[in-house]
Amino acid sequence: MPSFQNLSDQELQEVLELIKGADSVELKLTLPETARARTAAALGIDPLDAQLRQVFFFDTPELALNEAGVVVRARRRQGEDGDTVIKLRPVVPEELAEELRRSDSFNVEVDAMPGGYVCSASFKGIADNDLIRQVGFGQAPIGELFSKEQRGFYEEHAPEGVGLDDLTVLGPIPTLRLKARPEGFGRKVVGEMWLYPDGSQIVELSTKTVPGDAFQAAAETRAYLAGHGVDLTADQQTKTKTALEFFTTKA
Repeated sequence: MPSFQNLSDQELQEVLELIKGADSVELKLTLPETARARTAAALGIDPLDAQLRQVFFFDTPELALNEAGVVVRARRRQGEDGDTVIKLRPVVPEELAEELRRSDSFNVEVDAMPGGYVCSASFKGIADNDLIRQVGFGQAPIGELFSKEQRGFYEEHAPEGVGLDDLTVLGPIPTLRLKARPEGFGRKVVGEMWLYPDGSQIVELSTKTVPGDAFQAAAETRAYLAGHGVDLTADQQTKTKTALEFFTTKA
């Protein structure tokens, strides 16, 4: 988990301002392959509790959206409705329109992991799992997945001339997600495993908190994981970047 103590004075000031204007903070840590089974056992995580999901990204073959800081994603979820998101990052919370901030579907979050942090704005929506599948197989237009408000947010921030229906499907990526409340730890932990088509995997642990509790949560989480032998020094990977690069470089 991130250690805010390792930030420079300038970085600390910046992250404080971002957290102050955010709606939530998510602390993340990716685990090396050699530590995954041991970590699951230490935290009392049972893989059979996991929910199966399919993640689809949408971008141009040249990743024009990613270059502009825009992420478009749809996700099928076992036993639940599917969901969608139009995400913009990085953002400065104070520069976002008040109308957006008042929407229940809009969230500003600071993601922090060892070695870095980013503030993002997400416009979320619900979508039918079958429709997401149809879009993934090219049987329905991508734009049908998103609400009018999401489409407006997309048009405001996407590169000129790149419409939703012009995008390429990147995916799917199967994922396994579970929630746990480890013994002796007062916070909920989420574990996610992303299974890439070449057999590689990313396993991430995360916990969410309100902005005012971010530094306390980071300290408590770091101490708990370190106390249970979880490796906090491994190189970190980001799920989205890895997915986008895989599907464009392998195309």
